[in-house]
Amino acid sequence: MIAENLNSVIRNRKSIYPSQYNGQEIPLKLIQELLENANTAPTHKLTQPWLFQVFAGEKKTLLLNEIYKINKDKISDKKIKSLKEKFNNTSHIICVCMQRSDEKLIPEWEEIAATSMAVQNIWLTCTANKIGCYWSTPKYSNKLNSFLNLEKNQRCLGFIYTGLYDNLPNIKTPRLEINSKTTWNL
Repeated sequence: MIAENLNSVIRNRKSIYPSQYNGQEIPLKLIQELLENANTAPTHKLTQPWLFQVFAGEKKTLLLNEIYKINKDKISDKKIKSLKEKFNNTSHIICVCMQRSDEKLIPEWEEIAATSMAVQNIWLTCTANKIGCYWSTPKYSNKLNSFLNLEKNQRCLGFIYTGLYDNLPNIKTPRLEINSKTTWNL
C-alpha cells in the first residue's frame, strides 16, 4: 500500500553522516531525481526560492579549497582533516541556496521554509533510495556568496552531503509522543 510506504520513508528518514558513506558515486540520474523532487516543494506565490549547486568529483576540491581559504585563520589541523575525510567519502555535495523574491511580498521566513521543504523532499528521496543524506549548516556558508556567484538577493543556507553506505547501526531516534505536542480543539 502506498500510504504505508510513504509513512515508512517519512518515519525512517534520518541523518546519515559522511563518515558512514562508502565513497562510491551515486548515479547522476538519482541526483537529478533528488533535485526534481526538491523542485516540487510548496512555495507561497510560487516564488520557488531554492537554488542548488552540485559539486562532485574534482569540483568538490574547489569547494573544499574555498572553505580552507575563507577560514584560514580559524581552522585547526584537526578540522581540516575532518573536512577532507567528509568530502572524500561524499559522492555529491549540494549547496542549498535561497533567492529572495524581488517583490519582497513574501516574508523571508516563508522563503526559508519553502527552501527547507525542498531539502526535505531531497532527504525523503534519499531515504527511499537508500542514499545517505546530511544537511550541514556551517557558520562560514554565508561567506561563500562570491565563490558560488550568488547575487545580492541570494544566500547559501548550507550543504547537503550525499553518499552511498553499506550498513548502518540500528539506532532509534527518541521522539516525544505527538500527543505531548498537540492540543485538540474538537
